Amino acid sequence: MDRMERFDTDPPVEVEELELDGLEPGRFHRLAVSLIVDGAGRPVLVPVIVATGVEPGRVVGITAAVHGNELNGIPTIHRLLKTIDPGRLRGSVVGVPIVNVPGFLANQRTYTDGQDLNRTFPGKPDGNESQLYAWRFMDRIVSRFNFLVDLHTASFGRVNSLYIRANMTIPLTARLARLVGADIIVHNAGGDGTLRGAAAALGIRSITVEIGDPQVFDAGMIRASRVGLRDLIEELGLVDPDGEAAERAAVECARSFWLHTDSGGLLTVAPELGQMVRAGELIATMVNPWGQVVRQYHAPQDGIVVGKSTNPVAQSGSRILHLGIVAEPERPES
Repeated sequence: MDRMERFDTDPPVEVEELELDGLEPGRFHRLAVSLIVDGAGRPVLVPVIVATGVEPGRVVGITAAVHGNELNGIPTIHRLLKTIDPGRLRGSVVGVPIVNVPGFLANQRTYTDGQDLNRTFPGKPDGNESQLYAWRFMDRIVSRFNFLVDLHTASFGRVNSLYIRANMTIPLTARLARLVGADIIVHNAGGDGTLRGAAAALGIRSITVEIGDPQVFDAGMIRASRVGLRDLIEELGLVDPDGEAAERAAVECARSFWLHTDSGGLLTVAPELGQMVRAGELIATMVNPWGQVVRQYHAPQDGIVVGKSTNPVAQSGSRILHLGIVAEPERPES
C-alpha cells in the first residue's frame, strides 16, 4: 500500500488522549480524542491525524480552527500531511484540523458558551465549559508537542494578509517564522490566553500563522502556507527537502495594533493589504446615512497594513485597520 492509500483509507480510532509511544511507526493514524461529554451524553471528539516516523525525532503539532469559523487551516493540514511519507519520516507530525469542535459545528467563532477559546488557554481542570475544554486539549494533546504551529484566519468582517505572529526574540522561533514564506511577520510574545502563549509556557516553540479570511477556502493561501509549513518541518529535520520552497520576503514588524473608530456610520477603508502607509495619510472615511462625511481617519505613523475591516457598518469603537510598525534593520556591530 503506497503513502496516499495509507493516508486516505485508515479509519479513525477513538481514544482518551494522544499517546504517541503506542502508535505503530512508519504510518498515518487517524484518532478521535475524547475531551468532554455533551448534554446528550455523547463524547465530543477532536480529530487528530498523526504521521509517525520510522526514526525517533521531534514532534511538530499543527492546529487549526481554534476559532470555529476559521477554516483555511483545515485543508492546509490535510494537504501538508499528504506530502509526507511516514516510511521516511524522522519524528512525528500531529495535525489537529479542528480544535474548537463545538464552535465549528455551530458555525461560529467562539466556543458554545460564548467565550473566545483563544483567550482561555491553558484553561482550568475544574473550570467552566470553555476553560475545561481548553485545559483537556492542552493536557491530552498539546503537551506531547515539541513545536506548535497554530493556524488562524481573520474574523467575520475583516481580511488578513498571510502573516505570522511569533516571539522574534527567541532565535529558533524567529528562524522557523521566517521559513513559512508569509507576507508579514509581527513580533508578538504571546500570552493573554492564547494557545500559542500556553504552549510557549510549557517550553514548546510556537508560532501563529494567519491564512486569509474566515468561512472560505482560499486556494492560493492554502497552497502558500502548505509549502511554507513543509519547509519548516524540513528545517527541523523530520523530512528531506521536496524541491519546493516558499518565497521569503516577509516584512518584519516590531509590533502592531488596530486602529478604531470614535464614531459610527458607513466606513470605507482605502489601503490594500500589505500596503505601506505614511504618517498622516488618509486611510478611512466615514459617512452618515445621509451621505455626509462625518469622520476621516489618518495613519498615526508609518506602517504596513496587516489586516483591515471589510464591514462598512461601523459603530463607535469598530476596527479600521491593523497597522504593523516595521522593525528597524539590524546594524552590524562595529
